[in-house]
Amino acid sequence: MDEGVTSSNSPDSVRPHSAATTPTKRSLLIPAVVAGGVVLVLGVGLALVLRAESRVNHVAMASAPRPVTVIAASDTTFRDTHKYVGTLRPWIEANVGPQYISVYVDTVLVRPGAIVTRGEVLATLDCQNASAQSLAVAAEARAIDARQRAVADETARMKTLLDGGFIDPNTVEIKQAEAASEEAKLASQRAKLTATALDVNDCVMRSPFDGEIATRTIDPGAFVRPGTAIVSVVDRNTVRMNVDVPEIDFNVVAPGNTVSLHVLATDVTFPASISRRSPSADPDTRTVHIEIDVPDPKRQIPVNTTGEVSIEVGDPIKATSVPLVAASVNGEKATMFVIEDGVAHKKSFRVLGEKGNDLFLDPSLKPGTLVVTEGQFVLTDGDHVASKQTSYVTAQAAASAPSKEGGK
Repeated sequence: MDEGVTSSNSPDSVRPHSAATTPTKRSLLIPAVVAGGVVLVLGVGLALVLRAESRVNHVAMASAPRPVTVIAASDTTFRDTHKYVGTLRPWIEANVGPQYISVYVDTVLVRPGAIVTRGEVLATLDCQNASAQSLAVAAEARAIDARQRAVADETARMKTLLDGGFIDPNTVEIKQAEAASEEAKLASQRAKLTATALDVNDCVMRSPFDGEIATRTIDPGAFVRPGTAIVSVVDRNTVRMNVDVPEIDFNVVAPGNTVSLHVLATDVTFPASISRRSPSADPDTRTVHIEIDVPDPKRQIPVNTTGEVSIEVGDPIKATSVPLVAASVNGEKATMFVIEDGVAHKKSFRVLGEKGNDLFLDPSLKPGTLVVTEGQFVLTDGDHVASKQTSYVTAQAAASAPSKEGGK
């Protein structure tokens, strides 16, 4: 082979061809990767769009039934009830303190809640001065008594001398006057002794009756004056409910009428009867005072607390009852939504009264009518509803129903 001719299989002829092929492959790979990424992104975006559109509600919310909770109106009777607020007072209450003297308190032997008996010592006062004064008055009274006796004896002896003419009548009369004066001084001193004895007796505070200590307002070392209460004692064996009622209810609260008494402090309600009624109304407030005696031998009712008295008046009348939350009450009208054939209608009915959570309406609201109790605030007249009915029993029916234990 000639030297001028180059062989095709030589290494020099292969290298240039491989170098030209590699850039061409790379230039084709980059567009393919970009195109694949774009297709992937478009696919994911399309999937997200389809997913979002599948969750869109194409039905108007206004045309969808509104979910509500309903109950069936109950057939019942209603009797008007008058309520009064009063105070539960103890049968007897006393503030114990000094009556005659102003001194310092020595001891206070009881605290609130203590049970005491009649005559039990509750407190003592520092009465050293009163005791000393009482002793001085007593000694002076004895001295005057001795002088008065001596003068009286001397007067008697002088009268015997007067009979014999040994003394003039004027001297005898002077002695008689002196004896009378000493007797008057003795009576005055005895009166002072009685007064000082009262002061001494006032130094010991005793319970005036059987009861309990309600308050303790003074501690040892305090200075007290007449009329200052150191402790107070109450008797709760019988509690008096004091109530002032309007004069127009004078016949309603006649003695002997049965009432329902609710004690707010203990949240207890029980029946009672009116014990007494004032024959006169208060000229300023035009109210009549009544009292209800409540026996409480176990002393469970706290006194000087609030109580509510309820008394039924008039005759029972036919009524329809619904929960109070179902209606909007304005004066004597109650507005609510009733359901007829799956459609809500806004209607108004006359209010007869209410008790607890029950509203009593005119029987024009037929028993069994479905009344909305939840969801009525988003309703308008004529809305279609999807109702869920719950049970409803009036408090009056629940109270009159026999208990499970009683039925066994």
